[in-house]
Amino acid sequence: MQRNARFTRRALAAGALALGAVAALPVSAATITVAVVNNPDMIEMKKLSSDFEKSNPTIKLNWVVLEENVLRQRATTDITTKSGQFDVMMIGAYEAPQWGKRGWLTPMTGLPASYDENDVIKTVRDSLSYNGTLYALPFYAESSMTFYRKDLFAAKGLTMPPKPTYDQIAQFADKLTDKANGTYGICLRGKAGWGENMAYLTTVVNTFGGRWFDEKWHAQLTSPEWKKAVTFYVDLLKKDGPPGASSNGFNENLTLMSSGKCAMWIDATVAAGMLYNKSQSQVADKIGFAAAPTEVTPNGSHWLWAWSLAIPKTSKQQDDAKKFVEWATSKDYIKLVAKDEGWASVPPGTRESTYNTPAYVQAAPFGEFVLNAIRTADPNHPTAKPVPYTGVQFVGIPEFQSFGTVVGQSISGALAGQMTVDQALAAGNATADRAVREAGYQK
Repeated sequence: MQRNARFTRRALAAGALALGAVAALPVSAATITVAVVNNPDMIEMKKLSSDFEKSNPTIKLNWVVLEENVLRQRATTDITTKSGQFDVMMIGAYEAPQWGKRGWLTPMTGLPASYDENDVIKTVRDSLSYNGTLYALPFYAESSMTFYRKDLFAAKGLTMPPKPTYDQIAQFADKLTDKANGTYGICLRGKAGWGENMAYLTTVVNTFGGRWFDEKWHAQLTSPEWKKAVTFYVDLLKKDGPPGASSNGFNENLTLMSSGKCAMWIDATVAAGMLYNKSQSQVADKIGFAAAPTEVTPNGSHWLWAWSLAIPKTSKQQDDAKKFVEWATSKDYIKLVAKDEGWASVPPGTRESTYNTPAYVQAAPFGEFVLNAIRTADPNHPTAKPVPYTGVQFVGIPEFQSFGTVVGQSISGALAGQMTVDQALAAGNATADRAVREAGYQK
């Protein structure tokens, strides 16, 4: 009996030690899979995310960094098939309200007081909301603007007006193109995609007086306004653009501009911080800026977009995913980037407080201009003539993602010389008309 009692006591003691050892083991980290676009600001986010992991040792981040068109395709497939590959995905002002409406995203409600939701610029918040509920938090927001080389303009005796017209842009491009020395008068998006060439080109169509659809949802791509706008765009790039322009998207043109190959570039305002950063741009001290050009109407000449972080309802790590999203879109994250890259390079367009920070005001001469462009972009009145849709550089319906890309492929083909502008627009009109007719928009 005594031997058995001693054995029992030893066994209990050993069991207690084992339990203690288990309790002392580190808790395994939850893995959060984050899908983002491969733009420079997002690469910086990935770099700085070790700061988040140190503060949150129970969370490990798994990064999926993709080219813009690929990211959109993967994110859309994941959300529509409910496959649950991603815990956090980068989407924009096109997807957030539509996916929120369908119940595919976790509402961004119950944010802590320290997040200061009211500090987020209202037009940006509204663009990511459906029925007053926020479905994504903005990482950076943007409009569009004109960048130009002040030194090249001065050498030719040219002056960029604060609000140029497209006719003026074409005249400047002709005078600034110097192909023998590898300088091109203009760089513009040519890569096919509803968020690539069609994002930019739709603003050109808008300001030339065009629209995607009339009030009864009949496609308008064969209208005189579309023909004039697209012909202008194709001719300008063929004459004064870089070779292979039909393959250039935002990142390719950013590289061309920052390496001194472009005299002018019309694109997202977010590029300003990169072009003015001496560690990223060879022409940082030579960059000037102006408004996105207009032609016959200012309506829809500059866009509104917000690359944002959303959490699919399919994520099994909702709380941890939300912690990361809050961190990456917070005031503290902006300060972290400022410390690492300088104030001019912080993610722009999301918070009023950024534009009230003296260090940012001093480092970013473009700041107030960008803020005003974001505030004045009007997705509800994007065109001169009435339209049944919202969105400046996109049509805010689910079908646009598909037919917008097909139209972009046709126009990229015209730019590459594979078809005429008339052929591209006729094909695009048929595609857009069929899409909205089959979806029941036309009455």
